[in-house]
Amino acid sequence: MRKADLIARISEKTGIAKVDVLVALEAFFKEVKESLREGENVYVRGFGSFIVKKRARKIGRNIKKNVAIEIPEHYIPAFKPAKVFVELVKDSDKAELAANSVGSDEDDD
Repeated sequence: MRKADLIARISEKTGIAKVDVLVALEAFFKEVKESLREGENVYVRGFGSFIVKKRARKIGRNIKKNVAIEIPEHYIPAFKPAKVFVELVKDSDKAELAANSVGSDEDDD
């Protein structure tokens, strides 16, 4: 599902104009990004948490030059689904999930 599909579904189910749904969704994304940039996690009860994870400094390898390089400590955004969300996906029909994922891949071609 793409953002346009999500906007269309929300618009259909709520009766809110697609433009208004788009504005609200973009505002949500912007606030999540801004909060994570400031180091503040975002918790949405029953859905999950948008968090900032710290990656430790490590030694990597430049394959082309065969040289060891230091990758400094850095932070990355991550999503941790709520327990309710995880259970919902676990309990869903696996065949239905597989069919939906195959169908969405074909739509992209």
